[in-house]
Amino acid sequence: MSQENTWIIVTGGSRGLGLGIIEDLLKHSYAVATCSKTKSQALDSLLARNEGNGRLFYQSCQVGLETDEEEFLAAATRWAGERRLHGLINNAGITGEGILATYPKVNIEEILRVNLLGAIRMARLVLRIWLMAYSSGRIINISSIIGNRGYTGLAAYSASKAGLDGLTRSLAREVGSRQITVNSIAPGYLDTEMSSSLRPEQRSQIIRRTPMGRLGTVNDVVPLVRFLLSEEASFINGQTISVDGGISC
Repeated sequence: MSQENTWIIVTGGSRGLGLGIIEDLLKHSYAVATCSKTKSQALDSLLARNEGNGRLFYQSCQVGLETDEEEFLAAATRWAGERRLHGLINNAGITGEGILATYPKVNIEEILRVNLLGAIRMARLVLRIWLMAYSSGRIINISSIIGNRGYTGLAAYSASKAGLDGLTRSLAREVGSRQITVNSIAPGYLDTEMSSSLRPEQRSQIIRRTPMGRLGTVNDVVPLVRFLLSEEASFINGQTISVDGGISC
């Protein structure tokens, strides 16, 4: 299948890993539709560089709000035209640190709504397209090693990512017969804006515990995303693949 005739949805594409994934996919001739609650300067620059070539679409969308999700997908589908939808990358996510007993209920609900419920609904919307129109496709959920290992002060975040991995396993069984694969990528601690809130002592401790002796980068993850979208990965299904420098060994 020619990448020029396909398009990929990447949620949460304004910064960090999401932006890196989009940049990589564009370099490899995919068309990409992305959304985020707000646009970053880096995404604005990327949109400007791709203006006129018809390969990058953006619409503001708060993942976790059903009407926003539906409007984004409808607009993106109109933009894509005759291109074939090949993949959904559920990357949108938020974090928040605090002991559960005192952590605000509204923040807990927002984390679960964005990280888990939003991903479930996006998958549901995309599967309706695939199951009605044609077989085959790729869903990649961006999880976290926190979903498997846990971390003090990140109970709600950990629960949301563990839920994503459960979604991955169940959906893989549900839609595999239609040649739709569903996998999770569980990054370790990446050197992105999301990890910028780490205290220096936390950062140093994580680096010490990582066999590779450093935090991960966006460039450590994006080749795996591209591989899972490829035909070579057509028999990889229902897996959670860690990219963490060995910290979860």
